[in-house]
Amino acid sequence: MTDSPDRGSGTRQLQVEVHGLDVIGDAERKGTPRMLFWPWFGANVSILGLSYGSFALGFGISFWQALAAGVIGIVFSFLLCGFVAVAGKRGSAPTMVLSRAAYGVRGNRLPSVVSWMLTVGWETVLTALATMATATVLDRLGWGGGTGTKVIALIVVGALVVIGGVMGFDLIMRLQTVITVVTGVLTVVYIGLVADHIHWSAVSAVPSGSAQEFIGALVFMMTGFGLGWVNAAADYSRYLPRDSSGRGVVGWTTFGASVAPLLLLVFGLLLAGSSTELNTAIAADPIGALTTILPTWFLIPFAAVAVLGLVGGAVLDIYSSGLALLAAGLRVPRYLAALLDGVLMIAGSIYIVFLTDDFLGQFIGFLTTLGVPVAAWCGVMLADLALRRRDYDEADLFRPRGRYGDVEPLPLVLTLAATAIGWGLVTNTAAGWLEWQGYLLGPLGLGGKDGSWAYANLGVLAALALGFLGTLALGRGRVRTQESAPPSRPLDVEVPGA
Repeated sequence: MTDSPDRGSGTRQLQVEVHGLDVIGDAERKGTPRMLFWPWFGANVSILGLSYGSFALGFGISFWQALAAGVIGIVFSFLLCGFVAVAGKRGSAPTMVLSRAAYGVRGNRLPSVVSWMLTVGWETVLTALATMATATVLDRLGWGGGTGTKVIALIVVGALVVIGGVMGFDLIMRLQTVITVVTGVLTVVYIGLVADHIHWSAVSAVPSGSAQEFIGALVFMMTGFGLGWVNAAADYSRYLPRDSSGRGVVGWTTFGASVAPLLLLVFGLLLAGSSTELNTAIAADPIGALTTILPTWFLIPFAAVAVLGLVGGAVLDIYSSGLALLAAGLRVPRYLAALLDGVLMIAGSIYIVFLTDDFLGQFIGFLTTLGVPVAAWCGVMLADLALRRRDYDEADLFRPRGRYGDVEPLPLVLTLAATAIGWGLVTNTAAGWLEWQGYLLGPLGLGGKDGSWAYANLGVLAALALGFLGTLALGRGRVRTQESAPPSRPLDVEVPGA
């Protein structure tokens, strides 16, 4: 991973970030690509990574199959984030503004809405998990774990996430650095304390699954990790100087985001494979179940590492969800958009914590359903970026009559078609509201909704491939026309959300 020469980070007094959708000026660009390690590592060092070992084995595959699915799914999906992050330093704007170059200024509102739904969903899931984990720890300590405890935990966790999202970039970068160090150290301690619960004889005895089950686990890992972040991948690299190394951006993003989930996955697989009881408990309470094998004295540090890790991811999500909401057309300051998302996040967390008892089924349904259109968008975005030979014309990203147009039919049609095909190739019986999916499995000879391919989640891969290949084949002329236009004049109007 190459890097640009060291530059000062420009540390300044902490304040609410005033930037919204606007372009970051050269005077405010700072740092080097290696600074991307901190937010990406901090957002993905969550103890939840251990639970993914149980999730993967739940597809009916062996330890080695789950390990292969995890490594490929995690690294490949975060590599996609690295490529999208390059657009940030080339265009200095948020991810869902940069994709206007492909979809048009107002045509981009559709993928922006999907992006907003995904990030709000993720921040809600992470906040709910942090709340449940706190309640479980306090219950084990005999300090209460009922409704009152959960309410207080939700208030505290929700406040941390909302404050981070409202304050913006500078606080997030500092927060993620602290989270990285604290959670990294305490996670190593956790692994050391529970290592004696690993029984290789039980792990190695887990039977192998079919190719279809392996693919299902692979796609689940992709949607649970990198594909959940691609729509926000340029939101932090946009602060880098223009001459920053593109390879450095890709490398540090991929490395920072992947290293913790890979290590946690391995240990999570060993724990889940060693105990059927623990494996089952994780499905109901992915974080809290991990406390059952801890000594009492480490419960408070465990609560700290669990909450901080989950908050680290949720803070990045609420920041990017606010930007996506602005890109979808809401005309308010960025901090108000983040505050609105915080209200929705708390409402959704209340539902998960107090009103539902099937977390895993709903979670998988959420990931695969929104993972399909996000994969389609990612394919379009990556192909459009690959076709470009010049940096974005930043002013035209905000002009419907500029070079990028108002509504571009081709990428929208590709995204809708890829989503329709993708939803026809995924199923989730644990979430009743998704029973309509999988309608192409029968007509395409894949065994229908009860066949062997029903849980392979091929729709995510199909949507990604269709979006990428379709844009690569049909979008070259449009990109060349855009890049041949003369430079535009600077903006003479206020950018919404700035």
